[in-house]
Amino acid sequence: MSVHRVVALVLPPQSTFELACAAEVFGTRRPGLPARYEFEVCAEHRGAVPTLAGYHMVVHQGLSALAAADTVVIPGWQRLEQPAPPAVIDAVRQAHRRGARIVAICSGAFLLAQAGLLDNRRATTHWRMAAELAARFPDVQVEPDTLYVDLGDVATSAGTAAGIDLCLHLVRADHGAAYAAQVARHMIMPPHREGGQLQYAMQAPAGRLPDSLASVLDWAAERLHEPLTVDDLAARARVSPRTLARRFAEQLGVSPGRWLLRQRVTAAQALLEESDLPVETIAIRVGLSSATNLRRHFHSMVHATPATYRRSFGRHTGGSRQGD
Repeated sequence: MSVHRVVALVLPPQSTFELACAAEVFGTRRPGLPARYEFEVCAEHRGAVPTLAGYHMVVHQGLSALAAADTVVIPGWQRLEQPAPPAVIDAVRQAHRRGARIVAICSGAFLLAQAGLLDNRRATTHWRMAAELAARFPDVQVEPDTLYVDLGDVATSAGTAAGIDLCLHLVRADHGAAYAAQVARHMIMPPHREGGQLQYAMQAPAGRLPDSLASVLDWAAERLHEPLTVDDLAARARVSPRTLARRFAEQLGVSPGRWLLRQRVTAAQALLEESDLPVETIAIRVGLSSATNLRRHFHSMVHATPATYRRSFGRHTGGSRQGD
């Protein structure tokens, strides 16, 4: 398998956290995991680049590094009120025209908008900057509440930790759910948060602390093989289904049923990658009852059939056992 080259384009003053999101996911070698990415950092000018953390980083590569990138990451753009350097805009546009995937973390969406890569397209950024992005670039369809938006050739994320969510999502798209889950496990991160989830939990009413769903989510994730329902989740949380739905909306931005279905499909992805079990068996193991049911929900969420997904990411070959 060819190695995918990721190049982060840093811009002064560079946010160290947004850069670290990309570096941790794409640039860290992990014991027991094959290296699927090469990671590099470049800048408009080689040399010292100031950061928001009060120190300078030394960057050895210039914009020419983008010419060979499979993915270009823009880990933030702090000077929102200023036009980006023409050479930077030109290099990003050229990379995109060549077929590189362009990824913006947090305020990096402003640079993509300046480059015209978001015209008449969906995008997100940190909730605090969403209104400004929409006002300055009215052709961009800003989604202020989502964690990330992946359009295939271009992707944007909300602020700070949402950059990790987007990067893990891209690993999942490149190499499958099982490999991405292994990377997330090394990072002590949840293996998958949907891009449509809220950027932050809604504020609880005055005088009431939000009731965390963590224990219920963990309990359900260990029992996907069982025919769990929303009523079962509510009973476990000791609340009514209506109250449970409100908490899911506040904390995750999805309904309990949608969350449970996503967990089942993600579990099916891992089994398709790591085993040669028939689709019917996988459907039962993840609680979707039948191959027909699994195929329908799998195609709706993954935009591929189980057989196509297995051919792309599976470790085993099983002849007729891989059938749709």
